[in-house]
Amino acid sequence: MPETKTSTKRTSKARKGVNIWTDEERAAMLASARERKASAGRTPQEARAEGESDLQESIAKMPADDRAMAKRVHDIVTGAVPALVPKTYYGMPAWAREGKDGKVIAFFKPKSKFKVRYSTFEFQAYASLDDGDMWPVSFAVDKLTAAVEKQIRELVKRAVH
Repeated sequence: MPETKTSTKRTSKARKGVNIWTDEERAAMLASARERKASAGRTPQEARAEGESDLQESIAKMPADDRAMAKRVHDIVTGAVPALVPKTYYGMPAWAREGKDGKVIAFFKPKSKFKVRYSTFEFQAYASLDDGDMWPVSFAVDKLTAAVEKQIRELVKRAVH
């Protein structure tokens, strides 16, 4: 009598219940896909204008405390390096290099985005913050003091040079 093989194939019913991503992570990925689609074919002038609009819309949706911090961070970043192009990155306020590559240099992650206790100001790999064999690229921000604002300003300037 021939041996029968047991199927190792998963049924679609088994996959339906598995939730790999949180609702917040899924929303961020969908926002990123919309951002990439919307930015395709924009001129540099359109990218700046529409990016600013997208960023302001993102900030407007935040709870009051995150909104106040995000507005101030935006002012600090654009004041420090006016050449950076405002945009959104996974639905969060971000600032990118001007021109053809348009790579995101830095972004602000409000604490409400992933329901954590502090916001962060983060840098991408395209930021020039290299300092030896290891350096920080993410900074927890609980309160925007004069010292914190100064540090953000200095880091952003360093990141683009």
